[in-house]
Amino acid sequence: MRQGRKLTGGRYKRSRKKKLHELPRQPRTTKLRERKLKKIRARGGAIKTTLLSEKSVNLSTKKGVVRTEILNVLETPQNVFLARQNILLKGAIVETPLGKARITNRPGQEPMVNAVLLEEKD
Repeated sequence: MRQGRKLTGGRYKRSRKKKLHELPRQPRTTKLRERKLKKIRARGGAIKTTLLSEKSVNLSTKKGVVRTEILNVLETPQNVFLARQNILLKGAIVETPLGKARITNRPGQEPMVNAVLLEEKD
């Protein structure tokens, strides 16, 4: 059935518009560059720290957690074009000196990049 319609064909009516505090923010994409942070005031006076750009990653290996640099973004499951622009997102496969790794956190929401090692380089 068409979106916004009942099975009978009648329309669903919205009870009210969204209020200003319910509206989403501009999406913050984390790029592969020198580390840059931004602090944002959240509702209730809380402060969120968002990551605008980063070039290193906390990499979880079999031996433990190692901090290494990110060489390149190989692929992104959300969109092919985001990998070409070197944008870091959750689930993106990145190339590191130790091998391929998958990002496990949301860098736009947290001030760090965490990843799990998939393939080790020979």
